[in-house]
Order: sequence, then C-alpha cells, then structure tokens
Amino acid sequence: MNLKHLISRKTINSLSKINGKSIFSNNSKNLSTISAAISSSLYPLSSDQSSGYLQNPKNPQPIFPFIRYIHSTQETKLSYASIEAKLVSSDSEEEEDGTMNEFLSRFVWIMRRKLSEVYTDCNKETIDGMLLIIVEKVVEEMEKGGIQQRLGSTMAIPSQDFSEDLWTTVWEVSNMVLEDMEKARKKEKMKQFLQSEEVKEMCRFAGEVGIRGDLLRELRFKWAKEKMEEKDFYGSLEHFKDGKPVRGGKIFNEQADVAEDKPRVASLPKRKGKIKYKIYGLDLSDPKWAEVADKIHEREEMVWPQEPKAISGKCKLVMDKILSLKKEDDPSQLLAEWIELLQPSRVDWITLLDRLEQQNPDIHLKVAELVLSEESFQTNISDFTKLIGAYAKENCIEDAERILKKMVEKGIMPDILTATVLVHMYSKVGNIDRAKEAFESLRSYGFQPDMKVYTSMIMAYINASKPRFAESLMREMETRDTKPSEEIYMALLRSYAHIGDVVGAGRIATTMQFAGFQPSMESCSLLVEAYGKAGDPDQARSNFDNMIKLGHRPDDKCTASMIAVYQKKNLLDKALNLLLQLEKDGFEPGTATYIVLVDWLGKLLLVDEAEQLLGKIAEQGEVPPLKVHVSLCDMYSRAGFEKKALQTLGVLEAKKEELGSDEFERTIYALIAGGFVQDAKRIHGLMEAKGFAASEQLKLALTASQAFSQKRPTKR
Repeated sequence: MNLKHLISRKTINSLSKINGKSIFSNNSKNLSTISAAISSSLYPLSSDQSSGYLQNPKNPQPIFPFIRYIHSTQETKLSYASIEAKLVSSDSEEEEDGTMNEFLSRFVWIMRRKLSEVYTDCNKETIDGMLLIIVEKVVEEMEKGGIQQRLGSTMAIPSQDFSEDLWTTVWEVSNMVLEDMEKARKKEKMKQFLQSEEVKEMCRFAGEVGIRGDLLRELRFKWAKEKMEEKDFYGSLEHFKDGKPVRGGKIFNEQADVAEDKPRVASLPKRKGKIKYKIYGLDLSDPKWAEVADKIHEREEMVWPQEPKAISGKCKLVMDKILSLKKEDDPSQLLAEWIELLQPSRVDWITLLDRLEQQNPDIHLKVAELVLSEESFQTNISDFTKLIGAYAKENCIEDAERILKKMVEKGIMPDILTATVLVHMYSKVGNIDRAKEAFESLRSYGFQPDMKVYTSMIMAYINASKPRFAESLMREMETRDTKPSEEIYMALLRSYAHIGDVVGAGRIATTMQFAGFQPSMESCSLLVEAYGKAGDPDQARSNFDNMIKLGHRPDDKCTASMIAVYQKKNLLDKALNLLLQLEKDGFEPGTATYIVLVDWLGKLLLVDEAEQLLGKIAEQGEVPPLKVHVSLCDMYSRAGFEKKALQTLGVLEAKKEELGSDEFERTIYALIAGGFVQDAKRIHGLMEAKGFAASEQLKLALTASQAFSQKRPTKR
C-alpha cells in the first residue's frame, strides 16, 4: 500500500476549502497534542502543502509493522493518544461515551504513527490535516452505518474520497483497535475477580499452609481465571435462555488483496442517532508519562501471565530433538543450542518441561535438574520442591538428596512444603532418623502436620518395629482434634500382635471402639494372635469366642492362629475339639490350618498323619510353602527317614535365599538330632554365608555332635 496515492483529488479540494474557512484556528482548543512530538494546538493547512506531500512521488514507500501501543482503561480516561470523543445522544443531552472515546483515541494514535512513518518530511500541521480528514470520513461512515457493513464485507468502497488501499488500512487499524480494547476489557475484568472474596480466601488459606511468592501469584491468577470463566459460562447460558444474542462474538473480515488474508475482528459498537464528536486531549510530552507507562507495564505483568515465544525454524527442530531424546542421552548440548536460538524466559522453560513430562517422561527429570542452574529460569524454592517430590515418587532417594543439597548450597533453606515431601520420602523407604528430622523441622516452622504427614510418620515407626513411638504420635493427633483413620489403628494393632504385646494390642482395640470403629474379623484375629504369641491360650480362646458372638464367622487364617496357640502348649485335644465344633457349623479347614497341623504332627513324629494332611493341601491346588518343607525336613530327620529327609533338604538348599535365621537353626538342630552331622555343617556354612550368626546353643550342639558322632539310623 502506498499512502502517496491514498487520498483522491476530491479530498485535496475539500482540504483546500477547509483551509479557506480557517476551521483549524477556531477549533484549536479542541485539537491538542496526541504524541510527544506534537504541540497542544493545530494550525491551518494550505492546499499547496497537502497536495505537495500527498502527491509527491519521491516520498518513501510505507512499511507498516505490527506495533502495540499503551492505552489507559475506560476508568482512567487517559491514553498516550490523548484524544477522546464526545458523543451527543438524540435527545440533545451531551453524555460522554467512554467506549467510543477510547476507540477514536486509539484509532487516531495508530493512524498518526502510520502517517508519520510514511511522510517523514511532513510537518505537524500537514499530518494533522490528513488525520482530521480520515477521522471525519470514518465518523461519517459510522453515522451512515457503513462501517458495520465494511467490517463484514469488503466488496464495496464506502466513499470515493479515499482510495481502496486507504480504506483497507482504516479497517485494519479499526480491527486492531477493537482487539486491543477487548484485551483491555478482559484485563479489567480479571482484576475484579483477583480482588473477589472467594479468591482472597483461597489465597489466605494457601499462605497459611506455606505457599509463597511466584507460586502463590500463579495460583491466584489461576483461581481468578476459573471464576471468570465460570461466570461467563453461566452468563452465556442465561442469555441463551432469554433468547438474547451472546455478546463478545467475533466475525472475520476478508481483506481484498492478493494474499486473501482473513484477520479476526470484533464488531464496532452500535450507536443510535447522529454522532457528533470533538477531538481533544492533554499534552503527554512530559517525560513523566513514559515513567507512568513503564509502571503500568510492570503491574500488568504481575497480573496478566506472559505467553511463551513462538518457536519455528531451526529452534523448532532443536526442540523436537530434545523431545525425542532417550533416557541415557545427555541433553545439555541441545539445551545450550536451544537457549542460544530462543533466549527463553521462565514461561518458555515451563512450557518445555510440561511438554517433556507429557511426551518424554524418561528425560523429563534430567532436563528439569539441568534447568535449575539456568539464570533465565529464575529458579525458586517451589521448583526444587517439585523436583525432589518427583524423584521421591520414583524412589530415587539419592537423586532427591542431591537436589536438596544443591538447594541448600544456593542458600535456599527447606520450607514447609519441602519438609513435608521429605517426611513422605524417608518414611516410604524406612529411613526413620531422616524422617524424624524432617518431621521435627515441620514443627519448628509452627506448622501443624496434616493427616497425610502423621500417617507417613506413624507407618515409618511401625515398619521399624517401634509401635510405641507410633502410638505416641497417634495420641498427639487425637489431642489436636485430628481423628486417626482406621488404617492407622489396624496398623498399630497388627504391629503389637506380631510382637506379642497383649497390653498394647488391647489398648489399641479399646481406643478403636471409643473412636467409633466396631470390632472386625481382622481386629479380633489380631487379638487372638497377640495372646497366642504371649502364650495365653485361654485369653486367645476367649477372644475367638467373642468374635463368633459378634457375628463374625471365623475364616481359615483366624482358625489357624487359634490352632497355633494350642500347638505352643501342645493341647492337641482342645485343638481337635475346636475343629470338630467348627466343622459342625460348616467350617472347612484351608491351607493355613493344614500347615499348622502338619507342623504340629511333624513335631510329634506322626509321619503318616502329617503326610495325609500334606495330600489335602495338594488337593486344594496349593503349592506347599517353604514353612512346610522346613517342618517336613525336621520330621523326616528326627524320624530317621534318610531319603525323604535329604529330598526336603535339597528343596531348602534350592530356596536358601528365602530362609531366615530361625528356619536355618531349626533345620540344623533336626539334622544333628537325626545324625546328619555333615549335612548340618554344610547348612551351617550356608547360614553364615548369608550373614546370620548362629546362637551359642547351636554352636555347642554342632561341637558335641562332632565329638559324639554316631551312626544314624535309617528307615525306608
């Protein structure tokens, strides 16, 4: 487009007529400066000046880059253009229309820049004359309603005073102005939601739990945006219900040029009656307005999020290579090349990390760790915490500790969120000392641990076989009005039952009932197991009968626990009576019960009866566990069945990695008792190779067996 041929001869003649009437002199009060380079008044423009500059072929060709300009909102009534429009309604009462004022202000500002860029040799008066004619024609088209038609279609030229290229430029600037106005409207709307009570309440809560700085600012904007979208959605539904057109709709304007571009525009505001206007403004040539603009930019950047840079060309190819890296590849070289090409900001880094997490999670953590050292990423404590949490989730404890060390070396001390992540991580891997250290650091910050933190710490103590410390934390939860879950109670009860602490198990069972948790099949079974470990068959049977009275039908595991209690005291008659009573009620023994009975009968050297029960285990399709093979080896060795004893011993040697210290000692004692001294020495060697230390009684038995070795009896 060439502005030298935009204005027709008819326009030049009109400009000459205007010059003769000295309209500029009369309106000098209303035509004030709209840029720093223009004074506060306009002067008459002669026809020679207008035609000379508009028709001079030596003037340079115009180039119009896309330029953004800073404007004030509707509330401030101030912009860098310093031009507003007064609209008079049809009832002759003049009311200031903020929307039209802002539109004309922005339009004049951008058109002045375009004219100044093309006609660099023109003085201020000539540019003002051109600008006034353009604005007069635009307002005239708005009075006729033609500008609305022009935005929807480009088939006709509204007026012959301007060339088609000039009208195209007018519509382009109008579309640009409307888009900027829409963005400003959204920003103002977002500011209202940022100050809403709901968003403030959520921010206060986030601050109480330790969220600070950039993360809190991002969350505040996210919540405000969600509230705004929710209100717009329901507002559109109400408009749809009432049959009203939804505002904010956008149409597309087809440009009448060779490239057939289709820029997106919004419709101009509709006005009733005849539009009158006056252009006026303030002198913004003072340098203080530049400082005001910078401050506005800074405040808007805090509220309105930045958008990532567009990636294309070689930079896009490098990014695709980063996304396709394998887990063992080193991404540092590609990242350096990507940084050099894009010069990324924090939002660009976050976009890259998000894409890596979705498309290539294997390399995501490695890149995230490298990014922490980049100055453009503006690393904060939340970035370290997220990476530590990601490594903890993957059970990469060494990597998580390395990131924690880097954070401390940079002078960033762990906060509440970091300490919470460390508690979960160390509790999960069973490092009770480090978990306790992180838990105490939470208390030092004055933070009251939540249910998840308490649960992690309690489970860490339970896994370390320290149920009393876990119970102490549970009591602390109760004093702070945090009700422990049933999972915590059952874990504590299970821990006390496994070590045979009947006092602790009974205390937890009673606390559960006061907390509103009724006795279940598992809790009753654990009480039976606790009394069995303590060697009290009467109390175990009492709890077993109480479970039946509560309506719980004993299962195979619970029955096996009760039989094991009788086994310790060798009360075979009571065990058989119990089984007969349960069979009358429809109970059928399962694998767990048969395993206990096989072990018991094996110790009594009732080989035939034990083998019969072993066959019933096979009938149920179950593979005999390692415990059964230990019992069989013990029985066959003591009974003198050499062949069967060596067979079961071979099975145990094949599964030596699964054997514990107790299983090793029982097998060695059985071999010594059966006269298999050499085999006993070999198994003792395997036991020491696994790191188990033999007891003094076992060492004495081995020494005595070698000194008083006798020929072992054999049976077929």
